Amino acid sequence: MRVTQKGQVTIPLEVRRALGIRAGSEVQFKLEADSARLVIDQARAAREIDLMRGAGSGELSTDEILALTRA
Repeated sequence: MRVTQKGQVTIPLEVRRALGIRAGSEVQFKLEADSARLVIDQARAAREIDLMRGAGSGELSTDEILALTRA
C-alpha cells in the first residue's frame, strides 16, 4: 500500500468490511514499539445517538415520515 504526498492511505475494502469501517468512521493509529495499530472508535456512534435521542417531536408516524421522503 502506498502513502500519498499528503500522508494518506486507502484501507482495502476487505479490511473495511471485516472491521465495519464506513465513510465517517473515526479511526486512530496507536504507536507500538516498531509498528502502528489501527483502532476504531466504536463509542463515537453511541455518543452521537445519545445526543439525538429525544430530539424528534414524535408527531408523525413512521409511515407518514416515509411518505414524505418518497414525495
